[in-house]
Amino acid sequence: MVDDNVDGAMMLSLMLSLSGHSIRTAFSGEEAHAIGLLFHPEIVFLDIGLPVMNGYDVARFFRATPVLQDAMLVALTGWGGEEDRRKSKEAGFDLHLTKPVQAGVIDTVLAEYCAKHTATTDR
Repeated sequence: MVDDNVDGAMMLSLMLSLSGHSIRTAFSGEEAHAIGLLFHPEIVFLDIGLPVMNGYDVARFFRATPVLQDAMLVALTGWGGEEDRRKSKEAGFDLHLTKPVQAGVIDTVLAEYCAKHTATTDR
């Protein structure tokens, strides 16, 4: 989870950890780099409107880094226009969600990822 809104990031991180997920939380793009390299996340919920290094830059970093390039990147942002969605796709995001996002939507994203990941590893 990467978001400069500390309260929002902590709330989603808590929700995910209570559901049994192993979570790391970053509050800046630079911190996301460092944590990503240590943690190797499978899914990253990433705000686009981060200061200094925005979410697009973080996504490009993940896609260019071999140990991170296969992570599912989910834009979780207040920016939901057509141009924002186009730019997130170009930067390497797999999915674009606009805040506020209901917990059920997050659960669906996780369930679909797990189902797909299980299906490809069970072959």
